[in-house]
Amino acid sequence: MEKLKILIIDDEAPAREIIKLFIRDFQELEVIGEAENGFEGLRKIKELDPDLIFLDIQMPKLTGFELLELLENAPKVIFSTAYDEYALKAFEHHAIDYLLKPFNRSRFSEAIKAALEHTGKKIESSNSSLMETYQQEPAYQVVVKDGTKINIIPVEEIIRIAAQDDYAEIITAKGKFLKKQTMSHFEKILDSSSFIRVHRSSIVRVSEIKSIDKYGKETHMATLRNGDEVLVSATGYSKLKTSLGW
Repeated sequence: MEKLKILIIDDEAPAREIIKLFIRDFQELEVIGEAENGFEGLRKIKELDPDLIFLDIQMPKLTGFELLELLENAPKVIFSTAYDEYALKAFEHHAIDYLLKPFNRSRFSEAIKAALEHTGKKIESSNSSLMETYQQEPAYQVVVKDGTKINIIPVEEIIRIAAQDDYAEIITAKGKFLKKQTMSHFEKILDSSSFIRVHRSSIVRVSEIKSIDKYGKETHMATLRNGDEVLVSATGYSKLKTSLGW
């Protein structure tokens, strides 16, 4: 019988040991590796091609959701997390199951039985919607993959975001980065008190606006501190006036 290949990704060694201990109850499973952070987990997913991953959410540098966002086709996922129920119910629509730490052998068995029922091809990744469901607080960083390089961009460095076909161009003082993501996604995850979607193709950091001038009958042009000019729609201008207290 071909076994289900398991990869465990968790920054806490005791948590990994508990999962390995409980897995011994199932002859259908084989642990092929483990990782203690998101970067190592990403590398091992590509190297080992697991059928199923146990994934923690809150890990240093790269969260579990940011890891999944970097994968075109994610393995099946069981979340193993200390987060409480306010977000977990939403995860059931995107992952096989979740395990709320600390979990017992019986609860673990339920998750494994669900995983064994989901045989066949890997699940097409829909992790951007998963991340949006999870995102209870504004994002503090954006992860961008550029070939084999991964850039972690602190949100405080973002000046503006511009739509580029199927991508979003993230503009910072250090450079520009392309991420395959929608503007609506960024509008949801960024702090609305700091960033405003001033046009269907532009999101700007309000504090970076130097001046706003009339440009057309219903449009304005915002000049940013770095010299960039951004078109502002009528709706965007209304949002800016509210934000700036005009």
